[in-house]
Amino acid sequence: MAAVLAPIFADEDGIPRLVLTKRARTLNSHAGQVAFPGGKSHPEDTGPVDTALRETYEEVGIHPSQVEVLGFLPVIRTVRFALPMLGVVARLDEEPEFIPSPDEVEKVLTPSLESLADPTNWLERNWASVPLWFMDVYGEWLWGATAYLVRVLLGLPVGQRPTDR
Repeated sequence: MAAVLAPIFADEDGIPRLVLTKRARTLNSHAGQVAFPGGKSHPEDTGPVDTALRETYEEVGIHPSQVEVLGFLPVIRTVRFALPMLGVVARLDEEPEFIPSPDEVEKVLTPSLESLADPTNWLERNWASVPLWFMDVYGEWLWGATAYLVRVLLGLPVGQRPTDR
């Protein structure tokens, strides 16, 4: 199983923001894509929350002590790998000082929840009768499983789940 963290924090102006990453282009999977911090579980992880927290700390430097887990997003399977992935929703008490791992993260993106929730910012295309959602986030394309989970998190329509095909 894989687990990702959907960390939400308020910036210095009180604007709620979501933490996303642009994955390093040198990675073997999902290279250069916008994603939540997270990844595959390791044998030493005690469960998906532990996986999400460990991976987030490794990728962007958010220490587990800064994270308050609020709940979970549905388990989905990515189309390419069919690996079950759980989204863990979390709140951060303050804006973190990001320390991106150069081996895993090209950059950290922190779009506002307001911009992510605005339906006019999204594009929809169909792929094999399944809606795919796309959004420009600071010049990077948010799409695929991450876009699906963002839309679920914000209560936006998603249509058929990717695993329902």
